[in-house]
Amino acid sequence: MFIENNILITWGAVSKKFKKGEYVFFEGDNAKFYYQIISGKIKISNTNPEGKEFIHGEFKEGCGFGEPSLFINESYPANAIAMEDSVITKIGKENFLEILTEFPFYQMKFITLLSQRIYDQTISTKEIINNSPEKRILAFLTMYKTKNAINDKEIIIPYTRQEIANYTGLRVETIIRTLSKMQTKNLVKIVNRKLMY
Repeated sequence: MFIENNILITWGAVSKKFKKGEYVFFEGDNAKFYYQIISGKIKISNTNPEGKEFIHGEFKEGCGFGEPSLFINESYPANAIAMEDSVITKIGKENFLEILTEFPFYQMKFITLLSQRIYDQTISTKEIINNSPEKRILAFLTMYKTKNAINDKEIIIPYTRQEIANYTGLRVETIIRTLSKMQTKNLVKIVNRKLMY
C-alpha cells in the first residue's frame, strides 16, 4: 500500500465497495478525500458532450488517487470510475494532511509520485500533439511496458481498441486501421484479435 492501511484506518479512513462502472467521484465535485485502492482498478477520465472519452490514467491495488486537488483546494478535474469491482479506502482531507505532517516520509513519496505523474503527462501530451497515429500508439504501448517493468518480452496488451483510442486521443477506426498497418511492418502482432507487443 502507498500509505499503510492501518495508518489510514487509525486516522479515520473507511473502506467502500464500488461495482464496475460506478463513479467514485465526478468532475467538478469538491475535493474532500484522499482515496487508496485495496483491490480493483480505477480510471481517471473526461468525456466530451459527444461521448468521446479521454483516459488520463488508471490506478490499481496499492495506488492512491485524488490527492492533487486536495493539495491546491480545487475541485476534481475529471471523473474517477471503477474499471472492475473495487474496494477503496477514503480519508478526509484534514486527516490526510495530518498524516503527512506526522509522517514526513510520506511527504517525500508524494512529491516523487506527483513529479512522476507530471513527467508522464508531459511525455504523453508531446506524443499526442506531435506525432502520427502510429507513433502515438507505439508511445502508449512502450509506456505500458515501461510502467509494468516489462523489457524485451513480447506480451498481450490488456486493452481493447476502444481503450487505446481513449488513451491516445484517436478514433477507434484509426486505431484499427493503424494497428493493421503496424502488423504488416512487424511492429505488433495480432493473434486471435489479441494485440501483442
